[in-house]
Amino acid sequence: MTAELLTGIAELTTQAAEFSHDDDRLRDAALVIENGRIAWIGPAAEAPAADSVVDVHGRAVLPGWVDTHSHLVFAGDRAAEFEARMAGQRYTAGGIVSTMMATRAASEAHLIANARRLRRDAEAQGTTFLETKTGYGLDLASELRSAKAAAEVADVVSFLGAHVVPPGIDRRDYLDLVTGPMLTAVTPHVDFIDAFCETGAFDVEECREVLLAGRAAGLGLRLHGNQLGSSGGVRLAVELGCASVDHCNHLDDADIDALAGSNTVATLLPACDLSTREPFPPARRLLDAGAHIALASNCNPGTSYTTSMPFCVATAVLQMGLTVREAVWAATRGAARAVGREHGPDAVGSLRIGGRADLQVLDAPSVAHLAYRPGMQLCVATWTEGVRARPLANRDLST
Repeated sequence: MTAELLTGIAELTTQAAEFSHDDDRLRDAALVIENGRIAWIGPAAEAPAADSVVDVHGRAVLPGWVDTHSHLVFAGDRAAEFEARMAGQRYTAGGIVSTMMATRAASEAHLIANARRLRRDAEAQGTTFLETKTGYGLDLASELRSAKAAAEVADVVSFLGAHVVPPGIDRRDYLDLVTGPMLTAVTPHVDFIDAFCETGAFDVEECREVLLAGRAAGLGLRLHGNQLGSSGGVRLAVELGCASVDHCNHLDDADIDALAGSNTVATLLPACDLSTREPFPPARRLLDAGAHIALASNCNPGTSYTTSMPFCVATAVLQMGLTVREAVWAATRGAARAVGREHGPDAVGSLRIGGRADLQVLDAPSVAHLAYRPGMQLCVATWTEGVRARPLANRDLST
């Protein structure tokens, strides 16, 4: 085993504290990576000897982003739909069908190649752990192909056969397919089951049926809820103990209280909210009530065609009332909770002795620059399980 020392860290954000408001940043710090794990953290002046040394020259180091909501397995694009929406047309779930048609026509190799391209884009901006979904095939063969493609690219895969009902099939017949043969086919390739609880997609009782079928098959539960209105998705997610309920734009006091009294994470998707022109979720109220929140990209071709977690963090600070500390937490440690990876030997989203060495280096002295300089490419290097990714062209760790 070889040990690698990262030193010259102006600010080290570990996320090892138990609450998002606890400031556990270290100044003038260093850390040691050994066998893919964090072996030592402390003051740079006290760093032990190592086989190799990387001096980051006064830059900030923090955990890699944990993106727990994306839809990377697709073909085609929906730029025309986006343009129409920016001209005033309201978003509805119906646009998913156009992506379905392109995805069904694509080969598995094409789907994998496109998803890998998007993952590389995400990694270049600091993402080291990523979830993605099926949900654009919407027939058995295409959903199975999508699940296999997703498993090739992502760290966690969610089955989203219950995205919308595709044209030309009876609603009841489709639900029977999703909860029967389709679920059986994809289960070996996925970790969670998900559903879109929304007008134009599936109602509460339909989503309950889908999620319970997934639970019976041994899958974890997640849910899209309350994006376009008060769909009942948040209450259902809390009732069933879902790991997360995602979107959460339209919440009343009872929804917030339900989330605050549960372990279900409210995953907020600010890039999507900008694209759909939905109101931002009440992030400040959720945190103040004691709810768990996460931030994610929702990268997809219709409503959030971005892999940039820094953009989501900056938007959460500038538009949603979060502090920098809270937004960074939600995109790392909070997001890890949403996929059951906050604790244990395979935990992500934090830097702790014995934990995975998933981290990023910013070309800035502090994480405050993520929101202070929105839109700037600040990530200059990442390590995933102790393996350093090549820096971006013309960007390295030298002064």
